[in-house]
Amino acid sequence: MKTLLIVFHSATGGTRQMAEAAFAAATEAGASPAGASPQERSQGRSQGSTRIWLIEAQDAGASDILAADGYLFACPENLAAMAGRMKDFFDRTYYDVVDQVNGRPYATMICAGSDGTNAARQIARIATGWRLREVAEPLIVCTHAQTKEAIQARKSISNADLDRCRELGAALAAGIELGVF
Repeated sequence: MKTLLIVFHSATGGTRQMAEAAFAAATEAGASPAGASPQERSQGRSQGSTRIWLIEAQDAGASDILAADGYLFACPENLAAMAGRMKDFFDRTYYDVVDQVNGRPYATMICAGSDGTNAARQIARIATGWRLREVAEPLIVCTHAQTKEAIQARKSISNADLDRCRELGAALAAGIELGVF
C-alpha cells in the first residue's frame, strides 16, 4: 500500500484549513479509516491502495517520512521564512532520512500574509537535499494580513483557495496511487 504524508503547522488556523482540505480531497472517494502512522499520531484514511496521513509538524518524525511514498508540506510564512515549528520538523528529521527518500514526490502549500515565496523556497532547498522530486508548483494562499491584529487573528481561507488545496491533495494522492510520480 502506498502512503501520502501531509505534514503541517498552523498557528492561526489558515494552514490547518488548507491541509485539512487537501487531506479530505485525497481521501474523498470511498475513504475509510486506515489506522495511524507508525507512531499512531496522525489522522489516517485509505483511498484505494493509498493511505493518507495528516500529522502536525511537532508530532511528525523520521519514521513517518521513511514510511511514506510522497509528501505534502504545509506551513505559514512568518517574517519571510517558513514557520519555526516546520523548520524544527525538518531539523529533527533531516539527517535521519537523507539518502533514503531519493526521488519521492512532494508538493508544498504556504499560507502567507503577502508573499510566501521565501518559505516555499526554503522547503524546496530542504527537499533538494533529500533529493525529493517536486511534482507541483508551490501553492501559496495570500491572506493579505498586514497589521499586527490581522496577522495574529484566526484565519478563514476562502472557498476558492480551499478548492485549490483540494485539487492539489487529490492530484498528489492519485499520482501516488497510479504510480505517476
